[in-house]
Amino acid sequence: MPAFGRSLLAEFPLDPSITYLNHGTVGVTPRRVLAVQQAIRDEIERQPSRFLLRELTAPATSVGMPRAGTPRLRVAAHAVAAFLGAAGDDLVFVDNITTGANAVLRSFPFAPGDEILVTDLGYGGVTKAAQFAAREKGATVRTVTMPWPPTPGTFADAIVDAVGPSTRLAIVDHISAESALVLPLADISARLRSKGVAVMADGAHAPGAIPFRIAELGVDWYVANLHKWMWVPRSSGILWAAPERQASLQPAVISWGLDEDFTTTFDLPGTRDPSSHLAAPAAVDLFHEWGLEAVRHYMHDLAWQAAQHVSQRWDTPFDTPASMIGTMATVTLPATLGSTREDAQRLRDALLFEDGIEVPVHAYRDRLRARISAQVYNDMDDIDRLAAAILARLR
Repeated sequence: MPAFGRSLLAEFPLDPSITYLNHGTVGVTPRRVLAVQQAIRDEIERQPSRFLLRELTAPATSVGMPRAGTPRLRVAAHAVAAFLGAAGDDLVFVDNITTGANAVLRSFPFAPGDEILVTDLGYGGVTKAAQFAAREKGATVRTVTMPWPPTPGTFADAIVDAVGPSTRLAIVDHISAESALVLPLADISARLRSKGVAVMADGAHAPGAIPFRIAELGVDWYVANLHKWMWVPRSSGILWAAPERQASLQPAVISWGLDEDFTTTFDLPGTRDPSSHLAAPAAVDLFHEWGLEAVRHYMHDLAWQAAQHVSQRWDTPFDTPASMIGTMATVTLPATLGSTREDAQRLRDALLFEDGIEVPVHAYRDRLRARISAQVYNDMDDIDRLAAAILARLR
């Protein structure tokens, strides 16, 4: 097991001159996993037709005779499914969470007057996909304003209590994007489904970050990115569907897999570079080599300590309970730094281009907030640099 912190930065291809506190946005892949991906690309180029048309997926197209071996994409899917507590045949690869969410939303049998429930903490790309699906089928999207400060109980109650007679589907974050809050997904899902509401979970930030087993969450669909906290190369995500939901599910791109079984339908979206998905087992292996629980504990503890530290130095409130912190923490910035989206953009640019610090800044409820990502290559020195850069601007 390596020593976590700045010394581990050499294992990642990041610019060492930048204090990178933004792993959660698009992720960073360890060099060793990138090397595996490149080896896969090299293998593809040696015999591209054999690899892509005979070995990668089930033979839904008429290229050669049926093969005895498991298709390569299914081998990788089974490895990822085992890591995430699911059966391999219930999980397919998608390019990213937005692609998976579109598949669910555009396959769902909405009728005019039906309602999709989202929250004001939801990821904008997924919410827009819901708005499009609703518009096409005469349904509506209703946004729940979440209570503040956050607690697991008040969050669960706010979502469940918002269900109305027309609510057919709820989109629930496992870890919210900008606010970085871990929601009690299993509890929320159980209560929603008892009311006859289907649940699509947005797990963009969960794989690799927190322990969970998809099959035990009680959701109907689980969409997530692997290229964030799971160290898989971009772009790679997964879509898990409960067995009873698979027959009606179609990918966002229809191709040769039409009318085949669930996995074949999604495994055949047309020609693409599959190397990111196929490199996912290498990322799983690295987690186990470095110590899965040790990695998660380090990231969680650093995120929690970082939030406490900067909020004290900035004299701003931080009321989030530790149970709602995963590997990121969002902290309120001093009021004098602004309150608008434009203020947030200016500050984020200034931190990067003047101070060499990459950290998301957003406006929420008339205050600016910074979302700090804590990865194994970060340590408290990185947090101190951010705290000092903000205090310098106040002076």
